[in-house]
Amino acid sequence: MDKINLPELNFEKLNGLIPAIVVDKSSDKVLMLGFMNKTALEKTIETKLVTFFSRTRNELWTKGESSGDFLHLIEIKPDCDNDTLLIYAVPDGNTCHTGKYSCFGIEKDSQLHFLNELFDLIKKRKIEQPENSYTTSLFNSGTNRIIQKVGEEAIETVIAAKNRDKNEIINETSDLIYHLFVMLAEQDIDFEEIVKNLKKRHNK
Repeated sequence: MDKINLPELNFEKLNGLIPAIVVDKSSDKVLMLGFMNKTALEKTIETKLVTFFSRTRNELWTKGESSGDFLHLIEIKPDCDNDTLLIYAVPDGNTCHTGKYSCFGIEKDSQLHFLNELFDLIKKRKIEQPENSYTTSLFNSGTNRIIQKVGEEAIETVIAAKNRDKNEIINETSDLIYHLFVMLAEQDIDFEEIVKNLKKRHNK
């Protein structure tokens, strides 16, 4: 995780506390609302485990310290007035003390959000070109090779489907989607453009 640099925050507005809204990094779903003082915020950043200040017990508490359902810190974003925090985290389990995913009754999202993360990573690989990366090697191999890989994976997916081999269908479809993403990134076409086009067709 990158180093967290925050502006001067306004803790005085709520007598030394600041609201902290926790969001699931993998789905952008709101998990809970807590309050932090300066010490809780510092401990959150130091331990990478989201920590709050309990107004009822008048003490710090790290989410998950009794249940094991920790919130692993990913990113902190202050609002425009620097008096509220948006905490992006990865939950170990359900966040609410009732055993539910979210304290607001929000249902857990599907894994489809990962597709956006994957496409963003592929675009990042195209720009940064890290060594020992298969994605980097694909971009360096050129347009024709990338297109060829899409074709190869499409054929292998068809064969797996013809054989009704569930595991192979899952594996080959995963390969196909990945290589399609590489092709889109190479052609400077954003994944969102595909989604928008599908929604447009659906609405017709």
